[in-house]
Amino acid sequence: MKFEDLLLEIGGFGRFQIFILFILCLPRVNLPMHFLLHNFLAATPSHHCAIPHQQAFVNLTTEEVLLISIPRDPDGTFRSCEMFSQPQFQLLLNSSLQPENNSIIQQCQYGWVYDHSQFTSTISTQWDLVCEQRGLNQATATFFFIGVTMGAVVFGYLSDRFGRKAMLLLSLVGSIIFGMLSAASVSYSMLVITRTLTGVALSGVSLIVLPLGMEWVDIQHRTFSGILTSIFWSIGNMLLAMVAYLVREWHWLVVAVTGPCLLSIVCLWWVPESARWLIANGKVKQAHRHLLRCARMNGRKDFTVSPEALRRMVTDKKPGGSYSYISLFRTPVLRKISLCSGAVWFGVAFSYYGMSLNLTSFGLNMYLSQFVFGIIEIPAKMIMYVLVNRVGRRQSQAWSLILTGLCIGANVLIPTSFTSLRSVVAIMGKGFSEAAFTTIFLYTSELYPTVLRQNGMGYTSFVARLGGSLAPLVFLLDEVWRSLPEVTYCGVAVCCGLVAFLLPETLNVRLPEGIEDVE
Repeated sequence: MKFEDLLLEIGGFGRFQIFILFILCLPRVNLPMHFLLHNFLAATPSHHCAIPHQQAFVNLTTEEVLLISIPRDPDGTFRSCEMFSQPQFQLLLNSSLQPENNSIIQQCQYGWVYDHSQFTSTISTQWDLVCEQRGLNQATATFFFIGVTMGAVVFGYLSDRFGRKAMLLLSLVGSIIFGMLSAASVSYSMLVITRTLTGVALSGVSLIVLPLGMEWVDIQHRTFSGILTSIFWSIGNMLLAMVAYLVREWHWLVVAVTGPCLLSIVCLWWVPESARWLIANGKVKQAHRHLLRCARMNGRKDFTVSPEALRRMVTDKKPGGSYSYISLFRTPVLRKISLCSGAVWFGVAFSYYGMSLNLTSFGLNMYLSQFVFGIIEIPAKMIMYVLVNRVGRRQSQAWSLILTGLCIGANVLIPTSFTSLRSVVAIMGKGFSEAAFTTIFLYTSELYPTVLRQNGMGYTSFVARLGGSLAPLVFLLDEVWRSLPEVTYCGVAVCCGLVAFLLPETLNVRLPEGIEDVE
């Protein structure tokens, strides 16, 4: 007897599964509020060099002081990172005659003055992460995703070794501790360290929630449960826009997005360990107890199964704890799956975060962009629910990622004056990007066997977070060529989308239990 047959007997998608999925959706809401927090945490408002007070400025207005102290660009805006070494009083007579002598222009010497109309404070304004320090600002997101990358390796192994539920609880507790420490940061170094550790902890939530829910659901409802769980990511996206709009001070914003983890910890009490994992690791008595509870909640009171029957279901001779990441590359089919899925995950994450962390370049208000980018993901998921069941996982994955790249590339060609068209193309690209992300989570959990599923998810999540780590740094390439970041995102997305065609199809295929099922 296979576990899939057992699920059909106890109810493969009844009240028990729906109850568990909704509880697991709570931490899912919290993830984008941290993963995309950089948009608001590190937002850089308009700024200019601070100008020391001089006696000659007594009778001048603020605008006149700026006029004689800070050079202007051809479009008339004051430069953010430069000032005149001496006041240029002649500009009061004719402000259009900008000095051509660059020797009188220097970098800001006395700090910066920021526009606080939109943000009370951000890490950019608190620690002056602008101009020459701009790279440190972008690096904040990179350090967070480095933490997520490390967490993917750690929690992928530990959840296969010690169980899904225990590691999910550990990751939620860690998220609260390090999230609150981030909010209390008194220096940039402290913030970087605590945000990195927050990323490590949240990686466990990202990694475990979907497989834990999927392992309780039958084949027919596997896609639905995956889409349902991912919709709550989009809800978190929209909630982030609303919370950030209401909380403009970065310390309290971090507290606001971390607090909901407490509710997830309380609700986790009612979530059982994965019966698949318990059986695969020989913990038959616990699995038996959870299966009976599932049958009762689903109204299958006549269900009976002996612990001895469950022992016979163990499909592999090796104990679950003796597998490692090396096992993903030992056999030929698994090796091909691991290499190709790793490439696809990199492309999906790289392009997704390339768009999600670039809210200001599509012609919309950043809060509105965040909300619209979240809401467009829901119809994208609904469409993918139909497509993955009609045309299959492989085609859906490949084309959604390729179309993401093409939308990013199209905005390189569309002039910046066509703001409405650029916004529409960007929103379409965000929809395709989320469709690719939704599919890859579902697809990967079906490609790997139970005994290696969390190792597989850990490895692919590790590669994805490398993509997420690099995505914010690519924005700095605009100093080489303004469109180079978009061209990079486009090229990577299209190439990785083509790699998806090399993966096997998993539509209506049983979840593999052991390595021999895959081979």
